[in-house]
Order: sequence, then structure tokens, then C-alpha cells
Amino acid sequence: MYGHTQSDVVTHDVMQTCSYTQWASREILCDRNYMEVSNHITTPDAKGQAQDVKDIDAIPDASGAAHGILKLTFYTPEPVSMVLSEAEQASYGAMVGGVPMEVFRVSAYYQAPHGLNVVNLAAACPTGGVLFINNVISWHVPRRVTQLLDGNFEVLEMHMGINGKRLHGSQMAAQGYTLSTTRHHIVIEIPVGSPDGHFKSHAPDYQYHITYSVEPMLEVLWRTTDTQDDTRYKVLFPITTPLMPQPLHFHENTVPDARVFSVVLGTFLHDVVLRTITFSTGVLTVEESNARGFTVQEHNHPNGTKSFSLLVPFDSAVVLKHNPDRLVTYYFLPLIFGFIILPEETPFTHPIELQASHQDVELPTITGTCDQNLFYISVKYRYRGHNFKAMVGPRELTAEMAEEYNFQGNGTHFTLVLPYTAKDTAFELITSDSVRTRVDLVLLDPINNWVLSDLYLSCTFPFTTTMCYPNGTMTAMAVKVESVPNLSPSRLTLKDQSCKPAASDERSAYFSFSVDSCGTTRTFFDHYMLYENEIGLYYNRRVASTSPVEPEYRQTVSCYYVVNETQTVAFSAKPRLYEPTAEIGSGQLTVQMRLAQDSSYDLFYQAEDYPVVKYLRQPLYFEVALIASTDPNLELIVEKCWATLYDNRMSLPLWDIIVDGCENPDDGYVTIFHPVVRDARVLVPSHIKRFSIKMFTFTKEEAVLKDEIYIHCDAAVCDANSQLDGLCRGQCVQPTPQIYARPQEMKGGKEEQTLLSKGESPLGLLC
Repeated sequence: MYGHTQSDVVTHDVMQTCSYTQWASREILCDRNYMEVSNHITTPDAKGQAQDVKDIDAIPDASGAAHGILKLTFYTPEPVSMVLSEAEQASYGAMVGGVPMEVFRVSAYYQAPHGLNVVNLAAACPTGGVLFINNVISWHVPRRVTQLLDGNFEVLEMHMGINGKRLHGSQMAAQGYTLSTTRHHIVIEIPVGSPDGHFKSHAPDYQYHITYSVEPMLEVLWRTTDTQDDTRYKVLFPITTPLMPQPLHFHENTVPDARVFSVVLGTFLHDVVLRTITFSTGVLTVEESNARGFTVQEHNHPNGTKSFSLLVPFDSAVVLKHNPDRLVTYYFLPLIFGFIILPEETPFTHPIELQASHQDVELPTITGTCDQNLFYISVKYRYRGHNFKAMVGPRELTAEMAEEYNFQGNGTHFTLVLPYTAKDTAFELITSDSVRTRVDLVLLDPINNWVLSDLYLSCTFPFTTTMCYPNGTMTAMAVKVESVPNLSPSRLTLKDQSCKPAASDERSAYFSFSVDSCGTTRTFFDHYMLYENEIGLYYNRRVASTSPVEPEYRQTVSCYYVVNETQTVAFSAKPRLYEPTAEIGSGQLTVQMRLAQDSSYDLFYQAEDYPVVKYLRQPLYFEVALIASTDPNLELIVEKCWATLYDNRMSLPLWDIIVDGCENPDDGYVTIFHPVVRDARVLVPSHIKRFSIKMFTFTKEEAVLKDEIYIHCDAAVCDANSQLDGLCRGQCVQPTPQIYARPQEMKGGKEEQTLLSKGESPLGLLC
């Protein structure tokens, strides 16, 4: 052994002992692509034991050996003659290796002491005779090889071996090998999978196959009867089975309660390597799969095979899910395992699909409570996340509704706060001092429309429907109840059908009338006087009918007044020196303007909320109120309101909203005045005025001048009992809308966010 330099030479003494059987007269060896025949040549003592060659002149000169081989004639099948050196150069040599034929014959001419002799040599090697039956390799070799044996013969020895090594009978029995003869054949049987062979993986057409290879050896010693010559015949015959499909089996160990897919795929030979796994989201290597939280493992078995296991949690993004019913989830995991075979790196794949179902759906729950004015609703969910439709009343919950109903939520729950007067609530029952209102919240599966959870919450809220005033005026509020779903409140009237609502919307109607009008009846009993009327929806009386038609809606309103009451008053008279006169006094009245969050006027924006973000044409609800006064004889009148680009109320440009106590007739989106009724917060309705406008912005030549506007108002406080002309005659209340063009309104269909800015108290009002 040598290294890089001469000093690196290392010497090892090796001793090997080999044993050989006694040479036979003729030795024949068949190996892979190799045939060898040798013949023992003895010096003839008697004349005639060697063949004389008559045509000596045709033999080329010998190479110089006194008794060496002079010429070789190969039959392929035509005779081809060459001297020994030529045969060696042609790779035949004296051993005759590498001839690509099953049978070959050669005549060797050599110089003998008594002349020129010739010996005929022949070799025959089997290239077939293999059968594969019931997982057993059966190799048949002809018992008589006619090319080698002439005449009668007998078999002296017969042995079997593996990989060139002879086996004893006990060794053969231990491995399940058999060596037997029939009339025409010598038969060797080897079970497929015996340890002396080996398996190899293949992947034709990307399908997994295996082969088994083994190299048995047959050694036979023949003796011819007439010449008593022995022939030792040895065949080393590599055998490889045809491609055997190897069905791959997977064993699923998934336990749904553990919420993990578990699968074992196998078995494979040692030369198979798992490289990739294709999931529904893409291809990952084994290393990437383990890094993603999937567990991929290789398991080696005692018999030299191996299998692969994979664990994937149900909650992984690669797992597909669907719900066939409300409570059960089906999990589906498609997989494609990608393998290679070493050392060729031949690829193949194997797909499998895993399925599991689990009753693991936790339906969302809904709870709700009420106070004096609001519904409070809470929805808890976990498993489904927010994967459902929420129906509030008849409408699906949208982003706009969520903002209106003060939506608050995270990944496990959300809450809503609804005024009892909200559009999506339903009035069930109304009395003289309360209203029973219901809110419906239903959670639906977005695909199958299953009801996942629902809540029908009814509460009774304080609600004054009728107000009685000392001056003989009555006000009444009628609402649309659920039992009359097609009711239009604007069509309601008092008994006198000419007395229509002073104000109405799609859910309520407001009446104001004196006790001596509109068909009001008066009844006396004890010390009281009862004024009573009825709000109803009446059919057209001019239509002929065979029976009286009752109204679909009826609400009785009444007021009680004390008739007989005795008051004792003590007084004494004293002459006056002069007639009393009223002195001029001074005082302060405070008027406040606020922006409400919605039409219920229950919640208002605070100072820290400004500037308030609104969209174009989104309603703005204003309230102007006389505060710190409980005098019922005072009435607040909003004289005028206008909008500017800046907090300076005198700046330009400006736009009139209210003019002389009424809406601006030049405004295409008319200002709407809303009625004010007495409730827990409003003690004197005449002290408050409410109106709404639609959000707009100032434009010039289609361009927005500024994304902020400021609202300013002037108001007057009047004697409610005076009949003066001018501003104090009363506030305009919902005239018939007219269509006008607003010259400075934003044009186009795109909604842009605009800011309603508070600035330096633009919502404040100085009187």
C-alpha cells in the first residue's frame, strides 16, 4: 500500500489457505458472461493416442514453445484458426473467456514428442431453465449435456452452492434449499427471500416493485463408461426474479378524540428514502414537515424492511374541514408521499386520503338583558369562530348596523347594545305607560342555513303614550305593533279621520290635539272629567259593506281632569299707595346643542369624540335644548342654523340649514324636525328641538374645498302661551318635502369620508 511519498509505504503480510478438489480429466466452468473449459493432456506412450495432422504446412509457425499450443480453431460456427498469440490478443487466451454463445467448441493443436496432436474442447453453459412458482425459484439444468458427453455416463457427485461456495446438506436444509434430479433434469429450488440473496427496489411507471436476486451454484462430476474420463461441470448462475408489484399498505391509527391524524405507510426495502409529502397547501420536505409541527418518522424492522409514520393535527391548515350537520365535523387529509430509490435516485409516489369525523362542534350561545332603555346582547363562540350569519330582526348584521349597535368583539365573543326603539326591534304590546319590545337574534350556518343558536328577548320599557296639559291639549304616541305587520303609521287617524299625525315615520305616529276636537268624547264621574279618543286605522267608509268594518288597529288615549275641588285661601286687604308694576329683572338662560349618535337621541358624542367621522348623506341628528329650567311656559325655537368651512360663524362660504325657524327650501335634502315626547330624560318637551340633516361637503368645480364643516345655530326662547306673530308662533314640523337642487353638493357616486369638526366649540350656542 502506498501513500503520497515513498516513505508512506506500508507493508502487510497476508496468508490465505485455499483447498482444491482433485482435477478431473475435463473441467468446465460457467460464470457470468464467462465460459471456461480445460482438458488434461498426458504424454502419449503408445502410438495412435494422439492425432496426427497431415497438412503440417498449413499450420502457422509455433511461438517457440517446444510442446506448446501451436494453433487454435474456434467454431463460431464457421472454423476460425489462429495461433496462440492471436487468440490471446483476441481476448480468448487459452482459458477462452468472454465468448458470447451458449455452446462453443475449439480444437487446440499442440506439439507432442511423437508429432503434432490435436485436442477437441467444448463447453456448454445454461442461460435459462428458471421457473418462478409459488414464491419459489426452480432452476432446471439438463442432466445430460449432449455437447459434452458421448455415450453412457454416470454421476459421481452432485453438489449445490451459493455465491460460488459449496453447501452441505444441513446448510441447505436450514435455508430451505433442495437439490434433486428427474429423468432429464437436475433441479435446484430456492425460496424467494432466502438470506443468501438480496432484494432491490424498482419503480417502473412510478409504481413500487421489487426483485429478488440470488446466485446458486451447481457442481456435477460425470464419468464416461467407456473411457472412464471424468468431467467436472460447475455452473454459477445469477438469477433475478421478474418485477414483483409490492402493494403498499397504510394503517390508520387516528383517534378522533385526540384530534390528530396518525398513519403508517409501508413496507419498503432499505434502499427507499422518503423525500417529500404533498399536502393540500403545497409540497414540503420531511425536514419542513417536522418544522411545521407534523411528526414524520422512519421505522426499521428486524427483517430489513422499513415503514414511515406521519402525525398531523386536525387543526392544521393542511386539513380540509366541512360540517355535514350542526354538531359533526368531517376532517379530510389528502397526501402524496414522494420517495426515491437509491442509488439510482429513481422517484415514485404513493397517494393516500385520510378521513375522520368528530362530534366536536360547540354551538355559539346567546344571552341578553335589558335596562330602562336598552337591550344588551352577548354572543359567545369558540369552535366555529365567526363563521356564521347573524340576523338581527329581519336583517343580516352588517358593518353599518354593527357601528349603530355599538358592536364590540374579539375572537371568542361579541356584544351588541340596541335601543328598544331601534329599527330591528319589534313592538309587541303597548299600554298607557309602557311598551313591550322584542329583539330577535338568530345565528345561521352560512352554507346550509342551519339555525346554530337564537335568542328572542322581550322586555317591558317605560313609555308614556299620552300627555295631558292644563291648557286642554293632548299629545299621543302610537307605535306599529307586531300583530299588525302591514301597518303604515302615517295612515293612522283619530276618531275624526281628518285628524292625522302631526309627525310620523315607519314605526310611530305622533298626535297633538285639543280635548274639544277630533271626535274627543267627555265623560263625568265622581270628581273627574274624562276626555277620551281613539287612534285607529279605518277603512274607506264609502265602500259598500254588508257588515260593520272594525279597524285593524285601535289605541285608546284619555286624560283625567279634576272637576270639583275646594281650595281655602286666606287673605287680608290693605290699601295700596300705588298700583304694582313689574320690575325689569335680569337672568341667564343656557342653551346647548349636541350631536346624537343615532335617531333614538339616547347617546351623544362627547367633547373627546370630535372630529366625528361621517359619510356623505349619512344622517346627522342634532338636539338643541334649554337646560337648567323647568318652566313649562317657555318654549325653545331654533331660529336659524348654517354650516361653514371654518369655526368662525361669520366665515364664507356658508350654507343655510334652518331659515326663520323652518328648513331651507333651497336644500335638495330637506332638514327634518323630529317630535320630542316626555320621558325619563325629557321633562319639558317644549324645551327641546330635534332635527336631522344629511352629511354634505362644500365643493367648487367638482372639487372638495375641505374635509371638515362646522354647524352653527341661533335660537330664541318664547312664552309658550303667547299668540305673537313672527318667530314665536312655533317651530316648523315636517312640511311636505320638496325637490330642490343643492348647488354645492358633492357629485358622483363615490362616498368619501368627511369630518364633522367640533373646533372651538362649533356646537356651542351663545344666546
